[in-house]
Amino acid sequence: MTAAPVTESAPEETPATDDGGRGSARRFGALALAAAVVVGLLLGYAGGLLTPTFTRPGENSAEAGFARDMTTHHAQAVAMGLMAFQQGEDAEVRQIGGDIATGQQGEIGTMQTWLRSWGLDPTGEQPAMAWMPDGAGLVKNGLMPGMATPEQMAKLREARGRAFDVLFLQMMIQHHLGGIHMIQGILDEGHDDDVLAVAQVMKNTQQTDLTNLQAALKRLGG
Repeated sequence: MTAAPVTESAPEETPATDDGGRGSARRFGALALAAAVVVGLLLGYAGGLLTPTFTRPGENSAEAGFARDMTTHHAQAVAMGLMAFQQGEDAEVRQIGGDIATGQQGEIGTMQTWLRSWGLDPTGEQPAMAWMPDGAGLVKNGLMPGMATPEQMAKLREARGRAFDVLFLQMMIQHHLGGIHMIQGILDEGHDDDVLAVAQVMKNTQQTDLTNLQAALKRLGG
């Protein structure tokens, strides 16, 4: 059974310091990002409501499996992005993290609205990746392609400074590579035009993200 999406809790706020208000500014920025994530989610729901309903994907369709699994996959990226925005030392890392968090939260809203419009539950009876040919073989230790382990997520939460920036970039590169592989799966297997259009946008966005992530990692010497 596909696991229900669980978004990691937001990282603890950075305490105020004597650095001229940087801590306070970061806290204000975190609140602004949190608001942006909520807005993105609502816009995603609104966008999902525009899905045509003439032919609805069924319970065991590739579209339903993709929407459920990619919601879980995105939820981890949102958690990582929020951490980067809050804990990142490098300005570009913070920007990338914020953009990924808001963008993928909006896509979660779209995918969850699809499932409701199709009359389907957020979770299904099939195991993760069952909708994709040979998908079961892509699941490692219960994790879909590119997803970080709980131990890796804990290590990221504890990291600080340049060490955090480099680790975030490395983990998000792997996360996006796995996500793109899954997106290509629905582009190959799906039949719903609206799902295919959104999936193509997802792929294009993540490929652009990858270019930026790799360039930032190279700049930081990671």
